[in-house]
Amino acid sequence: MAQRVLDAAERLFYSRGVQAVGIDTVVAEAGVGLKTLYAHFGSKDRLVEAYLRRRNRRWLDRLQARVAQLPGRDRVLAIFDALGDWFAEPDFSGCAFINVAGELHTNPVARAIAREHKQSLRALIRQIARDAAVTDPDTLADRLMLLVEGATVTAYVEGDELAATRARSAAAALLDCAGQAHRDDVPSRSADRLQ
Repeated sequence: MAQRVLDAAERLFYSRGVQAVGIDTVVAEAGVGLKTLYAHFGSKDRLVEAYLRRRNRRWLDRLQARVAQLPGRDRVLAIFDALGDWFAEPDFSGCAFINVAGELHTNPVARAIAREHKQSLRALIRQIARDAAVTDPDTLADRLMLLVEGATVTAYVEGDELAATRARSAAAALLDCAGQAHRDDVPSRSADRLQ
């Protein structure tokens, strides 16, 4: 029963917004009684928290699976391929965590979960950047994170179908610069011969 409630809540919260969806709507969608919802989640706030935590796990798992079998540079670019697939989904309604953080600015727990999601995403991107063997993976990860966030907001707010493609192109340029910096740090053979 808890799974049915959570599934219904996720569909409704993501498509309509948390504040626009009342508990009665969630239980009607789930086909359960109000007592069932409260027995499993206790309150709407706890249901929102469960929704966000589950979405965080699934989103990160999905991204990790997408990049897992690829070599370094391709793993970085696959982040943006995954975004493009997500943006093309018929129910795409932007980033649930940005949406909730904006809607529930007075709910410190929901905002903390949104912040944790962004930190986890940044950590995953940082690991992917490290796997790409660039000189400064932390800086690259910070820049890639901005591209991910910007593409997501642009795709949702502007309905821009090419946001992920343009962000991917910018990521490739960043990788080229990071790769060049890495090559510049390695002494050339001719320089070795001159010494």
